Amino acid sequence: MKRKILSLALVAVSIVSMFAENPKREFRGAWMHTINQRQYSKQTTEENKAYLIDQLDKLQAAGCNAVIWQVRPSADALYVSNYEPWSRFLSGKAGVAPIPMWDPLQFMIDECHSRGMELHAWLNPYRVTTSEKEELPFNHIFYQHPERFVRYGSQLYFDPGWPENIEFISKVVNDIVSRYDVDAIHMDDYFYPYPITGVDFPDDKSYAAYGNGMDRGDWRRQNCDKLIETLHKTIVEAKPWVRLGISPFGIWRNKKSDSRGSDTNGLQNYDALFADVLLWTEKGWVDYMMPQLYWEREHKLASHDILNKWWAENNNNRHMYIGQSVNRTMDRIDLEPSTDATQLRSKIEMSRAFPGGIHGNCWWPGYSVTSNYKGVADSLAAYHQSTIAIVPSYPWISTEIPAIVEVKANKEGKLTWKAPVLENKATDVVRYVVYRFADKKSINLEDASAIVVVTPANEFDTKEKGVYVVTALDRVNNESPASKPIEIK
Repeated sequence: MKRKILSLALVAVSIVSMFAENPKREFRGAWMHTINQRQYSKQTTEENKAYLIDQLDKLQAAGCNAVIWQVRPSADALYVSNYEPWSRFLSGKAGVAPIPMWDPLQFMIDECHSRGMELHAWLNPYRVTTSEKEELPFNHIFYQHPERFVRYGSQLYFDPGWPENIEFISKVVNDIVSRYDVDAIHMDDYFYPYPITGVDFPDDKSYAAYGNGMDRGDWRRQNCDKLIETLHKTIVEAKPWVRLGISPFGIWRNKKSDSRGSDTNGLQNYDALFADVLLWTEKGWVDYMMPQLYWEREHKLASHDILNKWWAENNNNRHMYIGQSVNRTMDRIDLEPSTDATQLRSKIEMSRAFPGGIHGNCWWPGYSVTSNYKGVADSLAAYHQSTIAIVPSYPWISTEIPAIVEVKANKEGKLTWKAPVLENKATDVVRYVVYRFADKKSINLEDASAIVVVTPANEFDTKEKGVYVVTALDRVNNESPASKPIEIK
């Protein structure tokens, strides 16, 4: 009964807010995975570039402002790496560079930033192979240190118990952060692998060397804790404005296991994957959490409604973005009293019902958005993400507000402004927001419908009459006050 009342209450909130303005500050991401995506290896370099441009254009049209791009699906690289081989998902064969040569990560950074979107580089920490038959290239670290790897089921993994593996993964992250202008490093739900019934993870050797008599589960969690803490320190030392985000499995712990847990009965991060994700936000090691709440609202073991509220109440003063399954959301009829044919509107409005608790959504997979699965892209573009949103700022990184932009206009209505010199700091201005209002009296920077574009450029060609103002955004999305209004007649 409690769950039913909660669901009805949230639907009521959804109905009341269906005509409300979309928020100006909201994370609207999309995961673009490369693992097992065969289109990349079948296409030429130019075809891949054209394909990715098309994907980004469609995500932008659907109102997305961030892309989670998978650059290290399994101890490999879709970028020029100093430590790991080229991914077979790009070239068709592990260790073989694309021909003609190109750098997909750099390409995606440039294309996302040119659209005013963020690029989060997505890495899987421990997975090395995806099948038993997979062959690794001769220069893979596995051949240098086979003792640091284990086979579990049909796959090969870094053993999280060896400190040398934490050091190596940290070097990989530092390499990316130091050489590429990424906005964040992102890791998904695969820490210790999902358990195989009746088969324990084979870490006896590392446990014997480093377990020190600890409970095996506590020791494994400590290993994951050390990885996240180390990555946090590595990123802060290299570029403190680059965020670290995690998209864990949707349940931390069930209430029957821990009084702090959710009223659910599914697999638990803490116990099955040995990922104490709440600790990571409590310690300030991560900047955002993106739980994968892929279930339908009425799911008996893991209700989306219950988990949405639980994560909102347990964000530990870090950003909380909800991972949404496009297909499951569009395949399910909404709960009464709603008459919607899908659960899209109710799930979005549910996330917005907890301001300060939840700060946005991320769509899985992004390819379902770009293919407009059951009209999802149309709905996002027309209603739920119809106005441009700015990714929320990160006050624990920086609260300094950028200086006011000095804007000029020529006779043709072109706006220009001077871009400040970048100093490799969180306070660097990297994007600008152009607003258009009917008149000076209606200027309101909280009005998301007034945003015309978010752009890295220092110019804008006006196409409509109105009063324009421009603001500056720094690397962590702090926004300057409005420029002096310019009327275009």
